[in-house]
Amino acid sequence: MQKAKVYFTTEITSESLQKIYHALGVTLSGKVAVKISTGEPGGHNFLQPSLIKPLVQELNGTIVECNTAYEGRRNTTEEHWKAIAEHGFPEIAPCDIMDADGEMALPVTGGQHLKENFVGDHLKNYNSMLMLSHFKGHAMGGFGGALKNMSIGIASAHGKAHIHGVGVPEDIWTADHDSFLECMAEADKAVMDYMGKENIVYINVANRLSVDCDCDSNPHEPEMADIGIFASLDPVAVDQACVDAVYRSPDPGKAALIERMESRHGIHTVERAAELGLGVREYEIVTI
Repeated sequence: MQKAKVYFTTEITSESLQKIYHALGVTLSGKVAVKISTGEPGGHNFLQPSLIKPLVQELNGTIVECNTAYEGRRNTTEEHWKAIAEHGFPEIAPCDIMDADGEMALPVTGGQHLKENFVGDHLKNYNSMLMLSHFKGHAMGGFGGALKNMSIGIASAHGKAHIHGVGVPEDIWTADHDSFLECMAEADKAVMDYMGKENIVYINVANRLSVDCDCDSNPHEPEMADIGIFASLDPVAVDQACVDAVYRSPDPGKAALIERMESRHGIHTVERAAELGLGVREYEIVTI
C-alpha cells in the first residue's frame, strides 16, 4: 500500500501555514470554504485570526461553521454570529454559518449506521475546502482533528445530534460510543463524496494541546508543549500523524492528552475512516 505524504513543520506562524499549504502542490479552485472552529466563548485555544489571516486571504476564502447541538453561545445563529464577531473572524475574511438557512442531506454510501449525513445547506455554495483544524483533545471523541472537523464541524446542529446519536438525535448523549466514532467516519465519507476528494486539503495545527475541545467554554489548560503544523491531502494520515506525534513527544505533559485519547478510544475514528477508504494510516513525514 502506498504511503500518504504528511508535510510537517515545528514552526507555528502565519508564514509557515502558507508555506505548508504551498508544499501540498495543489490549488483550491472556485469558491473556497475554510472550515475552522470559531470557538466557544470563554475558551481561548481556537486558532487565532492573526495566525490564519494570510492564508485565508491568499485563498480568498470564506470562513465557514455550523451551529452547535449543545447549550452554549453558538447553538443559535444569532448568538453564534456574536461569538464569531467577538473572536475577530469577520475582521479577516467573510464568514458563513452554513446551516443558518437550513440543512441538506448527503447520502452515506457503505455506512454501517448512517444512511444520510445532514450538513449546512450553504455547503452547496462552495467548490473546494481547506479543512483547517486545531488538533487537541476532546471530551467525547478523544481528540479532534481533520476527521472530526469534517464530520461534526460541517454537520448542521441537527446533523451533529444525528451523528452523536448514531442516527437517533434524541440519543445524542447516550448512544453506543464506538458506534458514534464510526458515525463520524461515515459522515466524513459523505462530505468527501459530495465535494470530491481532490477538492479538499487538510491542515492540522497542533498547538495549545488541551485535553478539551474548542467547543468547551472552560477548557483545561494545555499540559504539553506545542508540536507544529501537519498538512496532507489525506485526512486519515494527517490525524494519524498528529496522534503519533503526541505519543513520540518527549514532553512528560503528554500523559493527560494520551489518557484522554485512549479512554475515549479516539483512534477508532481513524481506523473506521481507513476501512471506508477515506485514506491510509501509513504515511511518510516530509519536513519543510
